[in-house]
Amino acid sequence: MNRRDLSDDDTGPIRRVTDTPSDRSPGTSRSPRPEGARRPRPPAQRPRQAEPGRRRAAEPKPEPVGHGHTHGHGPAAPASRRVRLLLMWLLIPLAVATVAGMILLYPWGKDPAKSVFPQGVPVNATVTGTITGPCLAEGQVQVGEPPPDAKPCLTSELTMTDGPGAGKPLKLTLPIEPSTPRFAAGDKVVLSYNGGDVANPASFQIVDFQRGTPLLLLAGLFALAVIVLGRWQGLAALIALGLSFLVLALFVLPSILAGESPLLVAIAGAGAIMFVALYLTHGLSARTSVAVLGTLVSLVLIGVLSAIFSAAASLTGLDDSTSQLIGSLGHGIDARGLLLAGVVIGALGVLDDVTVTQTSAVWELRRANPSLGWRELYGAGLRIGRDHVGSAVNTLVMAYAGAALPVLLYTSLSGVGLGSILGAENIAQEIVRTLAGSVGIVAAVPVTTVLAALIASREPQESL
Repeated sequence: MNRRDLSDDDTGPIRRVTDTPSDRSPGTSRSPRPEGARRPRPPAQRPRQAEPGRRRAAEPKPEPVGHGHTHGHGPAAPASRRVRLLLMWLLIPLAVATVAGMILLYPWGKDPAKSVFPQGVPVNATVTGTITGPCLAEGQVQVGEPPPDAKPCLTSELTMTDGPGAGKPLKLTLPIEPSTPRFAAGDKVVLSYNGGDVANPASFQIVDFQRGTPLLLLAGLFALAVIVLGRWQGLAALIALGLSFLVLALFVLPSILAGESPLLVAIAGAGAIMFVALYLTHGLSARTSVAVLGTLVSLVLIGVLSAIFSAAASLTGLDDSTSQLIGSLGHGIDARGLLLAGVVIGALGVLDDVTVTQTSAVWELRRANPSLGWRELYGAGLRIGRDHVGSAVNTLVMAYAGAALPVLLYTSLSGVGLGSILGAENIAQEIVRTLAGSVGIVAAVPVTTVLAALIASREPQESL
C-alpha cells in the first residue's frame, strides 16, 4: 500500500477516501494500476458493491450490525463498550473530585459576606429637569460673578419612583467634571439612600443609570439568535450558559468571599462548568468525553504556568479593583490566588471551543476512512488544529487587551519607557493572563487530538 499520501501536508489521509466506493473495498489505496494489469469488468457486467450505509438503506432486510447509522454530522453514535469503559475509568474520578471539591470549599453555615462600608439602598428615580450653574448649597444664593476658576455644577430635579420616598420630588447637585456622568431630562437613574430623612437631599446620591431594559432586550435578541440557528442544541447551550452563571454566583463568588483559596475554588468551579456545559450542549458521547479530558489537562497546565510565572514576576494581584475589594471585605484575601482564578476561568470558554472542534474533526476523519490508525488521525487532526489555534489565541489576546484598555491608556500617559510600562503591576498581570492562557490553548490542540485519535482508532467500524 502506498503510504506517501498519508503524510502529505496538503491533503493528508483524506486522499485515501475513494471517490467511487463501488470500485474497490474500503481502505484500499488509489495507487495507479501498473501497465498491463488486468482491467476490471465494466459496471454492467459485474455486481455493484455499494457502500455499507447505502446497502442497508436499499435492502428490505437490515443488517444486524450497525443498522440505521449514518455518516452525517448529526449526533455522535454510541461508543463501543471498550471505549465507554476506558472513558469511565478516566472521567468518573475527575467528576467525583470536582463534586468533593465543591462540597469541601463551599462556606456551609457561614453568613454571606457583606461590605464593611455602608452601600446604601438602591432607589429608582426619573430626571425631570437639569440646570447648570454655580455650585451652591440648599438655600444659598450667588452674589456677583463667580470666580473664574470656579467649576460649574449640575442641579438635577428628580422624582423617585420607588423606595420610601416614592412619588416625591428631589433636587441633587453634582460638580461637573470630566469623570461625572451627564444626566438629562427623561433619564432613568439609580439613587443610593443612606436611611436618613427622606425630605433631606443629603440622604440620597446619584449612583448610575438604569440599564435593565436594554440589557434584557439584548439578552432576548441573543437568545433568539442562538435558538433560531442552533434549534434544540442552541436551547441546550443557553441552558448550559445559565447553569454556568449559577455555578459562578452560587459557588465561586461565595466561596472566595468566605476566605477559601481562590485558585482551588476556580478549579472546582471550572470543572463543574466544564462537565455541565459540554455534556449538556454536545450530549453524552465519546467525543464529548475526550473534549472534557483535553479541556481539563489544558486547564491544569494553565494553572501551573500562571502560578509559576506570577511568582517569578513577583505579581501581588493587588490592582485597584482587588484593593477596593479587600477594603470592602475588611479582611485579607489571597490576591495572587484571585489573579490565578481569573486566568483559569477566563480561558475556559476558549478551551471548550478548541477541544470540541478537535475531537469532532478526528471523529469525522475516521468516519470518512475507518482504516486510518491513530497516527494518521493525529497527523490530520493536528493540521486542522494549526489553523484553529491561531484564531483562538488571537481571540484570547484581544479579549484581555480590550478589558485592560483603560489601564493601557492610563499607563501610557506616564511617559516612561516601554519596558517600565510592561513591567507595571496592572500590565504585567494582563501579560501573564494572556500568555499563560495562550500556551494552554496551544497545548490543548495536540493533547486533545492525540486523546481523540487514540480513542477513535479503537472504535469498531460499525460504531462509527
